[in-house]
Amino acid sequence: MSIKVVIIEDQKELREMLGALINGSTGFQCIAQFEDAEDATAQMPGLTPDVALVDIHLPGKSGINLISALKDKIPGTKFMICSSLEDDDNIFNALKAGADGYISKSSSPVKILEAIQDVYNGGSPMSSHIARRVVSYFNPREKVNTELAKLSSREKEILQYLAKGYRYKEVAGFLYISIETVRKHIHNIYEKLQVSSRTDALNKISGGNLF
Repeated sequence: MSIKVVIIEDQKELREMLGALINGSTGFQCIAQFEDAEDATAQMPGLTPDVALVDIHLPGKSGINLISALKDKIPGTKFMICSSLEDDDNIFNALKAGADGYISKSSSPVKILEAIQDVYNGGSPMSSHIARRVVSYFNPREKVNTELAKLSSREKEILQYLAKGYRYKEVAGFLYISIETVRKHIHNIYEKLQVSSRTDALNKISGGNLF
C-alpha cells in the first residue's frame, strides 16, 4: 500500500516537482496539492493523508497555523515541514504546533523520500543542520558557544576584560585602541547577542568557552 502524501507549497514549480517525485516513486502517492493553507485546511480532513509536506511561508495563514488547526482534526496524519526557513523561531514554533519532522527544501530527492517514509513510520526526521540547532537549544553550553561563534576574536577579547570588571578606558589601554573604538565593539557585541547591557551580555555567554 502506498503512502498517501499531500503537498502544501505556494511555489508552483516546486510543488509540481515534489508531486512528480512522489508519484514517480514506488510506495508513494501524491493525492493532493495546495498552494495555500486555507484550501488545505478546508479539504484535508476529507482526504486523510498519511503525510502532509508543509511549507511555512504561504499566502495568508502560515504552514505553522495550518498544523495547529489540523493536528487534532486528523490525528492519523503526520505533518512534516519542508521549508527554506531554518531559524530557531520557525523551527521551534513548528515543533510546538505539532510538526512531526522538519527538512530543508534543499534536501535531495532521495532524502525527501526517506524523510516521508521515516515520518510515516513514526520517526521525527530532520535535516542534519536543523537537528543540530535543536540539540544546541537544549544543551546550554552548546547554545552559549553558538552565541560566542557570532563574535569576532577582538569582540571576545573585549568581553574577557569586561568579565574581569575593567572599565572601557582600561580596556582601551590594554588593547592600544581608543575608547570610541571600544564603544563601537561593545555596540556590535550587544547587537549580535541581542542584549542591551554588559550584565546581560555576560550572563548570556556565561559557561561558554570564552576563556
